[in-house]
Amino acid sequence: MARLKHRLMTAIKILIRGGLIVLNDGFILLPVKKHSFVFESFNGNDINDNPMALYQALLAQHPEYADRCYFNVKPRKYAALKARYPEIQLLKRFHLKWIWVMARAEFWVFNSRLPRWWHKNSGTTYVQTWHGTPLKHLGVDIDAVEIPGTDTQTYHQKFIDEAKRWDYLIAPNQYSHDIFAHAFGFNQQWLDTGYPRNDRLYHTTASETAQLKQQLVGRADAQVILYAPTWRDDDFQYVGRYNFKLPFDLATFFQHVSADTVLVLRPHYLVKDQIDITGFEDRVKILAETDITNLYLISDLMITDYSSVMFDYANLKRPQLFYAYDLEHYRDQLRGFYFDYESELPGPLVTDAAALYAALDRYTAGHWQPTAAAPAFYKRFCGWEDGRASQKVLQQIGIEATQDA
Repeated sequence: MARLKHRLMTAIKILIRGGLIVLNDGFILLPVKKHSFVFESFNGNDINDNPMALYQALLAQHPEYADRCYFNVKPRKYAALKARYPEIQLLKRFHLKWIWVMARAEFWVFNSRLPRWWHKNSGTTYVQTWHGTPLKHLGVDIDAVEIPGTDTQTYHQKFIDEAKRWDYLIAPNQYSHDIFAHAFGFNQQWLDTGYPRNDRLYHTTASETAQLKQQLVGRADAQVILYAPTWRDDDFQYVGRYNFKLPFDLATFFQHVSADTVLVLRPHYLVKDQIDITGFEDRVKILAETDITNLYLISDLMITDYSSVMFDYANLKRPQLFYAYDLEHYRDQLRGFYFDYESELPGPLVTDAAALYAALDRYTAGHWQPTAAAPAFYKRFCGWEDGRASQKVLQQIGIEATQDA
């Protein structure tokens, strides 16, 4: 019975996809609607990141385009996101209006991939922003893909096919430009501008940061430590069900930090419900879906491991601590690194809980120091960032600012 139900559901999905393809292939023959934009973040899971930064910059320059701008969202996310962003026009992915608007948009501005079977209008300009400076191997550079539901060859081909559709690709630094070129097989037009999402790191005032702290952790004067680990895509039970265990003890953690410290946890949204903070609700905040730029701004110290958050956070030149408790496995078996992780980090590297607590002691005592590699790290990965990336991108894709913008 279960097998029959599965076959029936698969058949229904195939029929629906076929219908969508027919509609799409017909609509894209129509002319595009001038000055119309479709934005999408992380396959419609949220409204944030580089697409949101570009959306805001576009409307700051051209408020008259507001009724021609849309954000794609997953249907199950629609109600929550509409409540958070009532001023933004939302499209439910794969619904009829989405098909119509997508087929006639002059610009797509996305930070992740579309299904291979979805086609674009010959008049549509596809701006791919991507979503991070790569530390871990990416795209076709991954030798063995461990993601459930796919295989290495299929995964590689999807990246290659997708990159062929991109008209522009944003690079945050020359290092990323060089990696994206071979990891995606991209050979169209580059936007070597820095990341639009990082513009706020250069413009937010101390007063605005205090207001964010009050809003997100309840105290404007709190000492905030952000823990933002990478997503371990090989640690799963089955497709869509991933494992996560906090790799340090909360009670011990708070013995090594100041009494006014609040710990903000930023896990992947797929594992956020597995974290137990019982007994520490007043000192630990799980903010899995808050705009991470806000978390950078309120944090006095960030603890991470192999996540690309290290590159964005470095723009603030605040302390970073690298807790790589599974370094050998991650480096040698899972993803591999593009640079010498152990020697090039801008902050101390620790690989077990005892060393983590000792590093927190030094930080709390005011003895934290950046590594000798920090200046080169900032220059290499943040050298293009100046708070004007959004304006540069819009200008280079042909969106001119108005005189009073």
